[in-house]
Amino acid sequence: MRNDLDNSGFTAPSGRSLGQRGVALTELIAIVGLVLSTIIAATAVTVGIAHADVVGNVIDNEGTMFSITLLLGMLGLGGYSALTLPLHRPKKH
Repeated sequence: MRNDLDNSGFTAPSGRSLGQRGVALTELIAIVGLVLSTIIAATAVTVGIAHADVVGNVIDNEGTMFSITLLLGMLGLGGYSALTLPLHRPKKH
């Protein structure tokens, strides 16, 4: 029985060579597809939020609380992102 997990990804099957151009083209198509999908999803969410007008109601009633929550959320996400970065220590010679 053949193990298909070893041959997954953008590599050619063991009997054929795909070449660097084929791999680059395949990766480019995948990236373009992901970008377009992300843009479509973000547009759909934005239209849904605008249609619901939830943000306008929250800001009208409690603008200060909304601003503080937004600021703390951004700082929290930025701090978490900074903590997940790999540490680069200089090599000792």
